[in-house]
Amino acid sequence: MHFEVLVEDASGKIALQEILGKILAPPHTFRVISYRGVGRLPRGLRTVSEARHRILLAQLPRLLRGYGKSLGGISAAVVVVVDLDQKDCGKLKSELLDLHRRCDPAPRALFRIAIEEFEAWLLGDREAISCAYPRARTSDLDTYRQDSICGTWELLADAIHPGGAKKLKAEGWPAPGRAKCDWARKIAPHMEPERNESPSFQVFRSGLLRLAQEDAEV
Repeated sequence: MHFEVLVEDASGKIALQEILGKILAPPHTFRVISYRGVGRLPRGLRTVSEARHRILLAQLPRLLRGYGKSLGGISAAVVVVVDLDQKDCGKLKSELLDLHRRCDPAPRALFRIAIEEFEAWLLGDREAISCAYPRARTSDLDTYRQDSICGTWELLADAIHPGGAKKLKAEGWPAPGRAKCDWARKIAPHMEPERNESPSFQVFRSGLLRLAQEDAEV
């Protein structure tokens, strides 16, 4: 089966390109595509047509309809990964599923939400963080409750980045984005999906494995 994986930013793409290869064994294949933010789902099936608006949820109606046409008849699925941030998880998931139901044609799809942010999936593997950052501040990491709404990327920054989140925020954009990409690049190669303690990551992993298994049984 082939998986088209859509993520909201570059750091998610960097990490998932490494992690997916540890979850999906050949002959399964995947491609990860990043966007410039998550945005909001448009009303109905309207979409933002301008190419410069590479915002994932704003483009999702068009993307799903396009995949419904291009992936029809082949063994493939679209996987959409977004951060929860401050949204209501149940409401967001319901909106994504409703959008998928209204697409015609609709591709085989899987929607997964990182709680609170993608960095929660990095924090789910403390051993990987220790390998990438041997001097990580364990006092900061020890305060983290997995998949809590706590300012996840800021907590990781305080643990591993010189000057922590305060320095990155003072520098302004794009410093936080560059730092997140660097963390993903360094931590993801050490990650082992089976040991990850993030519940939302394990839901993501189990969904991929379920689709792969269903495909194998056809």
